[in-house]
Amino acid sequence: MMDALSVVSQLRDLASEPQNREVIVQDQGCLPGLVLFLDHQNTDVLFATLQTLRYLAELSPNIPTMKNELGMMVSLEDVIVRHGLSVDITSLAQEVYGILNAPAKPTPRTPERERRKKPQFFINSSQKKAKSVTLHIKGLDSTDQRSLCEEALLKVRGVISFTFQMASKRCTVRIRSDLPTESLASAIAATKVMSAQQVVKNEAGEEVLVSLNSCGVEVQKNAAIPDYLPEEEESPEKEKDRAISRTTAKEDSSGSWLNAAAGFLTKTFYW
Repeated sequence: MMDALSVVSQLRDLASEPQNREVIVQDQGCLPGLVLFLDHQNTDVLFATLQTLRYLAELSPNIPTMKNELGMMVSLEDVIVRHGLSVDITSLAQEVYGILNAPAKPTPRTPERERRKKPQFFINSSQKKAKSVTLHIKGLDSTDQRSLCEEALLKVRGVISFTFQMASKRCTVRIRSDLPTESLASAIAATKVMSAQQVVKNEAGEEVLVSLNSCGVEVQKNAAIPDYLPEEEESPEKEKDRAISRTTAKEDSSGSWLNAAAGFLTKTFYW
């Protein structure tokens, strides 16, 4: 049974993969559904929707379609001025609005071989045991802060291992595939001296920072130090040109997950 948060979270995960962004925007159900989600009263749904739109807008050819989608710009404006929202949500809404409203840039020509490449969708599979996430941690300035961060991450159920790059204030965390990245940000924010953003790569291969909602996210804690899983997933050591791991494809006889999600977005709303 699908619900709004699970659908938009999965769609956000799909949009985090550059090769999926064009197809998501071209789908007839996804953009209208995301516009409707911008009016959702659940702040977790709203934040995940803005993250999805931010990913999609990283592909320049998507911007005109997104900007011209009925209600998109008006809904973003409403989010920006809506009272009671967190700074993270308001800032992300302003960022997406600014990208969509910026002057159009010339679209680079795409080689014929790239045009023929068939896009693929990826979502988390139950067979996927772990994934790697790279975080940029504001306030990670000394060994004391590093120790605090280690203690915070060790308490999160689903964290398997982590390594720090102190010079760049980054931490690469290996986690179970079903653990939301926001849980890591929430645990780090609980130290009161640090905050985390996710490091991803955009279509041009440039690293960008993605805000993570650290407010009100439930963090399941470990009773003991987590067990290590076998090295089966992609990781920064195995795939150094990626900031996050690619998840596995999953389809069934009733159609792709995207079709099911699009149907939910356009037909079934709980508010």
